[in-house]
Amino acid sequence: MKRFEKFEQFIAIPQLSKWFIIACIVGILSGLGSAALLASLDWATNWRESHLWMIALLPLAGFLSGWIYHRYGKQVEAGNNLLLEEIHNPQNIIPLRMAPMVMLGTDITHLFGGSAGREGTALQIAASLADQLTRIFRFKHANRRILLMSALSGGFASVFGTPLAGTIFGLEVLAIGNIQHDALFPCLVAAVVGDRITLVLGLHHTAYRHAPLVPTVTPMALISAIVAGAIFGIVAMIFAKLTHKISHFFKAKISYPPLRPAIGGTIVVLSVWAMGSTKYIGLGIPTIVDAFFTQLPPWDFAAKIALTALTLGAGFKGGEVTPLFFIGATLGNSLSLILALPAPLLAGMGFVAVFGGAANTPIASTLMGIELFGLESGVFIAIACVMSYVFSGHAGIYSSQRIGSSKYSFMLMKEEINLSDDKREDATDVEKNIKENHE
Repeated sequence: MKRFEKFEQFIAIPQLSKWFIIACIVGILSGLGSAALLASLDWATNWRESHLWMIALLPLAGFLSGWIYHRYGKQVEAGNNLLLEEIHNPQNIIPLRMAPMVMLGTDITHLFGGSAGREGTALQIAASLADQLTRIFRFKHANRRILLMSALSGGFASVFGTPLAGTIFGLEVLAIGNIQHDALFPCLVAAVVGDRITLVLGLHHTAYRHAPLVPTVTPMALISAIVAGAIFGIVAMIFAKLTHKISHFFKAKISYPPLRPAIGGTIVVLSVWAMGSTKYIGLGIPTIVDAFFTQLPPWDFAAKIALTALTLGAGFKGGEVTPLFFIGATLGNSLSLILALPAPLLAGMGFVAVFGGAANTPIASTLMGIELFGLESGVFIAIACVMSYVFSGHAGIYSSQRIGSSKYSFMLMKEEINLSDDKREDATDVEKNIKENHE
């Protein structure tokens, strides 16, 4: 028996078998949670669009949502940042109440006309449900970390129908520049199972148009893709920083939390009334689809940035990713007017690249693009995602995301700190590190 222990595979098989079972359970929980979320959001969106007068009640809905979290949800109001902090530094089991509270809060946001997404909600539902397994299996820090990472993968894959992107998202989102592969197998299993559960339950994801003609990678096409990716990254950075600044402003100026979404909701309602359109609230999927078929107004992406940053910054619940899809697809559509690439291809590139830049997940966003828009667009999608990641800087939508390593070899950054901290190293540290690197 001892001679068999010399082979890694004999040691690995029992552990992989254990994690296969656990990851399947996580995937099932993630898929069930995402299915419930998708069904409820479909209902909320259809009801709102059939009863547009409900948008006028957004301030009251915001106050109600804020009061519920202020009264019962202080432990979970940090949302996705709480999940990342628990993975980085495990402390307490995520309260089970996070799942129903974030679903209710997100449904309220969409039912009354806030501009938000759904991925953040899916991640929180998946992680809060999965973390209850810690009580059963008595996981210690390392195993609990893998459990939560697989929940992120399961939640992401099941809500978007992208198991490959979901797998890598759970590994890549934790720290810029670092991917820890010890959770790769559980993340893959949870992502695949979670995606299948939503499909088995009859929840179907939006099918987006593939570019009918993908050009050859000529020098002009390559330059256009690079320029587009850089623009996507800058816009991703603007969205992330604007959302955080609005959040900080509301917290600094309004001490009573329920009033923040109430006031923010009032501004959103007035903005919708002034624009005379509801295309910039909710998920905005019809406009995303239109970006692949027709030329849209060039300001669509900017309007979505403003309303989403205001909605989320004021304290409404929901995710950032679907609005980022909207921003990227409409921006790509506009860039087709000046760049030597077709609109459907640029819309698909922007769809995933703005998300990749804002979440600092270039590999996951590239895989998502290939899953949604086909392998034939893969080279252009990869270029856009990488350039967006590079040009979005050390900023992002998740303030608890850490810097594993600098994005640039020529710019040293403090490592293992959150994005919300001061990231630049002072002159003394820079000189010290440069000296060490040369030695």
